[in-house]
Amino acid sequence: MEPKYVLILDYCIGALNIIELTEKEINESYNYEDFESFLETLEEKYGFRLKDCNWMTTESLSIYRYKDRKEVANV
Repeated sequence: MEPKYVLILDYCIGALNIIELTEKEINESYNYEDFESFLETLEEKYGFRLKDCNWMTTESLSIYRYKDRKEVANV
């Protein structure tokens, strides 16, 4: 799976950051021993602190929102 999207859950401020990586960023990520080391290089650019976050990568992105047990938006 090629990491095209990075989802960063910032639990200090209650924010979800969704980053769609550029081709350049994807290619650059292969130069690092692990993906987390690459993410550290993006902290300032995208305004997050990795030590305050959980993260995951995905090749495709689906977003669903729920309120009162009902889906309210499919973005």
